Amino acid sequence: MQKALLSRLDGYEIRLCSSDDIPEVITVNMLTLPEHYSDYFYHEILNDHPQTFIVAELDGKVVGYIMCRIEYGLSHLRRFGLARKGHIISVATLGEHRAKGVGSRMVQHALEEMGKVGCKEAYLEVRSSNDGAIKLYEKIGFKIANTLQSYYKDGEAAYLMALQLG
Repeated sequence: MQKALLSRLDGYEIRLCSSDDIPEVITVNMLTLPEHYSDYFYHEILNDHPQTFIVAELDGKVVGYIMCRIEYGLSHLRRFGLARKGHIISVATLGEHRAKGVGSRMVQHALEEMGKVGCKEAYLEVRSSNDGAIKLYEKIGFKIANTLQSYYKDGEAAYLMALQLG
């Protein structure tokens, strides 16, 4: 099966996810994040939003992913109003592949795809203790829009971070 390549970065291939990638995506999630989803959820997101489900591959192995969905609802950036927005559900890169631009490149591709389908903003939730991810998102232009107390199952707060698109 031909894989839809988006870009290359120092040996990494950044491309659209395929259904064959889901087992490796789940493995990356299990090894890197405390939040886990059902196998069905990954397939549902891929089926409904394939343009914003992106993987990073090195030597034929998935080493990172980003999965997003497109939503319509209350804006996170304007006091009142509705917006078409991209929701970054999950981003993960295996530890030995971090700080190489892979996560940033995947996020940037997902944001570009959100813009192509008319999203006016993007948002995500991130653990308030995850300094590395927060710095990555701030470097891209995300701003903390809200603090969600006890957001995670373990009671930790999350920052809701948002970015204007277009």
